[in-house]
Amino acid sequence: MNRVQVDILGLSTSSSSGGAYALILKEVNGRRRLPIIIGAFEAQAIALEIEGIKPPRPMTHDLLKSVIDTLGVSVAEITITELREGTFYASISINDTVHQEIDSRPSDAIALAVRFGAPIYVADAVLQEAGFLPEGDDASTEVSESHPIVQSKEGKLSSLQEKLQLAIGKEDYEEAARIRDEIRRLQFGD
Repeated sequence: MNRVQVDILGLSTSSSSGGAYALILKEVNGRRRLPIIIGAFEAQAIALEIEGIKPPRPMTHDLLKSVIDTLGVSVAEITITELREGTFYASISINDTVHQEIDSRPSDAIALAVRFGAPIYVADAVLQEAGFLPEGDDASTEVSESHPIVQSKEGKLSSLQEKLQLAIGKEDYEEAARIRDEIRRLQFGD
C-alpha cells in the first residue's frame, strides 16, 4: 500500500454533523488536505494533548498510553488504511519483538499517535478519494504566510497559550475555556 505522511492541521466544529468536529490532516510534502469527522470526546483528547494540557485525572487515551508503556511496547505509527461506505478505517502499528497491526477508528489512533509522537500516514488511495486541495493554495499564498501580519497572529497565539496555561494552573476553568475558544477562533476563523 502506498502511503502519504500527514500532520494535524487543526480541529474545527462541524455545523453539518450535530456537535461533531472536523479533524483536518495535511500532507507533509504536499498541499492535499483530508477532513475526518470525529466525535467531541476524541476531538477533546487530541486537542488537549496537542495543546499540552494535562487533565487532573487521566483520560481514556492517557490510560491506554500508560498500559502500552507498562507492557514495554509503543505505538510506532498509525495509518488511515481505507474509506469504505463513508467510514474511515485505521490501524495502529505497535513496536515490539513481533510487529503488530491493531484495527482502530482513525480518531482513537490519532489520539494515541499524538501521545506517542508517532507519525500519521494515510493510504494514497484514501487521500486521492477523500482529500482536497484548499482554494487559493498557490505560490502567492505561501509567500503571504511569511508576511508580518501572520507573524503577529503567531505572537498572539503564543501569548494566548501562555494565558491558557496560567488559567489552568489557577484552576480557573471558565477563563481557560474562554481563552481556548479565542485561540480556536484565531486559528480556524470560526
